[in-house]
Amino acid sequence: MNNVLSDRINNLAVSQTLAMAALARELKAQGKDIISLSLGEPDFNTPDFIKTAAKQAIDDNYSAYPPVDGYVDLKEAISAKFKRDNGLEYKPNQIVVSTGAKQSLYNIAQVMLNEGDEVILPAPYWVSYYEIVKLSGGVPVEVPTSVETNFKITPEQLAAAITPKTKMMWFSSPCNPSGSVYSRQELEGLVEVLKEHPQIYVVSDEIYEHINYTGKFCSIGSLPGMENNTITVNGVAKSFAMTGWRIGYMGAPEFIAKACTKMQGQVTSAASSIAQRATKAAVEASPSAIKYMVDAFQSRRQLVYDLLVAIPGFKLTMPEGAFYFFPDVSAYFGKTLRGQLIKDANDLAMYLLAEANVATVTGDAFGNPSCIRLSYATSEDQLKEAIKRIKEALA
Repeated sequence: MNNVLSDRINNLAVSQTLAMAALARELKAQGKDIISLSLGEPDFNTPDFIKTAAKQAIDDNYSAYPPVDGYVDLKEAISAKFKRDNGLEYKPNQIVVSTGAKQSLYNIAQVMLNEGDEVILPAPYWVSYYEIVKLSGGVPVEVPTSVETNFKITPEQLAAAITPKTKMMWFSSPCNPSGSVYSRQELEGLVEVLKEHPQIYVVSDEIYEHINYTGKFCSIGSLPGMENNTITVNGVAKSFAMTGWRIGYMGAPEFIAKACTKMQGQVTSAASSIAQRATKAAVEASPSAIKYMVDAFQSRRQLVYDLLVAIPGFKLTMPEGAFYFFPDVSAYFGKTLRGQLIKDANDLAMYLLAEANVATVTGDAFGNPSCIRLSYATSEDQLKEAIKRIKEALA
């Protein structure tokens, strides 16, 4: 029935992180003992003070349609959070609250891109960037990195990727999937290139900003010369264990914020009223309120690193943020494991699911076909067992 469906949907790839998670759930339902390291979802519950705010919102009858771009007092709280944590000056009229940061990104692409506009994507990149850009008529331009460069692009690479058709650059720091964090100095190097091309807008995805083990975080929009050319995307899903609440937000030049509000008004209208009230409590809280989660992730990071480096053929960096490892597994390509030829990371991920009962995600989904992504947002016991199984399956 593909001929009935639009070319748009027929040409759209399925999210491979969600597809692998769905396959893992299906196998679990069949009785298989699957450990899923595929989804980027904290295994903590939403903090009680946030749940209390949501319950209060229900009692206070926040049950009517909110403004399309979010409640004014929530946008004021986000504005204050941007200033407090990031040194960013976004007024409330420059902020749009959406149903998850993914919708923020889609809104941006829809209002900014025309057919043929190029968008630079340092690879690896979050799985949906590529397809969102494509769906919006843009042309994704991948800039490759590797484990040897800690999965970061250089100013020289950025300069070489820019053409007369370049409209935007999208990147995340801390990065999903690599966990890399761009330092202030590294961002300043990229900004020197971008200043030569003031027509280019940068989308800075900072949803993992608080899950950061470097002790420092720099928003590219806070650097001199970037305040009018940066769109900062964030949300509460990762840092506050609120994935199911579905709230993301963006700060942008006012004309872009207005355009995104216009787009959102025709597609979803406002995000959930109750979730917005809960989000206000989250963004007003000190980052110290979630330190216990970050400390747990940091402990798991060390555990997983020690286990993964003991697997022959795995090349990896120590991630500086988020909760993923992105090992280069290309040493296994071309080998036959238990009768199965491993041609690429896709094959290896499916092999590990079948042989080790461990769900990972192929790096191909993130623009780096030499790697696989493993999430350590699960218990230490599960992580130990999963990596033991992986090691045995590859032995």
